[in-house]
Amino acid sequence: MSDVTRILTAIEQGDPKAADQLLPLVYGELRKLAASKMARESPGQTLQPTALVHEAWLRLVGSANPEFDGRAHFFAAAAEAMRRILIDKARRKRALRHGGGQQNVELEGLQVATPGDEDQLLAVNDALDKLAAHDRVQAEVVKLRYFVGMTNVETAQALGLSERTVKNYWNHARAWLFREIKGSA
Repeated sequence: MSDVTRILTAIEQGDPKAADQLLPLVYGELRKLAASKMARESPGQTLQPTALVHEAWLRLVGSANPEFDGRAHFFAAAAEAMRRILIDKARRKRALRHGGGQQNVELEGLQVATPGDEDQLLAVNDALDKLAAHDRVQAEVVKLRYFVGMTNVETAQALGLSERTVKNYWNHARAWLFREIKGSA
């Protein structure tokens, strides 16, 4: 009986350390299997053979007391697990919410006019001036959070407010600023 078959038997019997002994013995073969499956995939695949091996490994030995009838059955199960992972990934990519049916466009060389950071910064500043006229403290919270980069805790300490109050002011001010900036655009 080979080492792989002996360890597979130990895994079936519930030996928790057996899976750790099996991986080094089969990793190279699993990697070759994954590489051959990945070679048949379409170009632009983001999943790497190593990641495929690891995900398949978790599916194979992650369940309680997996059962394999020897080495051949184990590798057949590994191949099936890899196939299912690739199919699941392909289905996710085809889903509309993941861009399914959309064509990839190379953006290199395209010139698209978008608002620059300066435009956004100026719009926030103008809206912040309007907010300060309505509520000076909320404007101070925005200045510390947005321009200085302080956390809610740091802002609360700096202004002598509770963290919860700062969080509420921050949420309200962001919504107010958003509406103000959208309305002026």
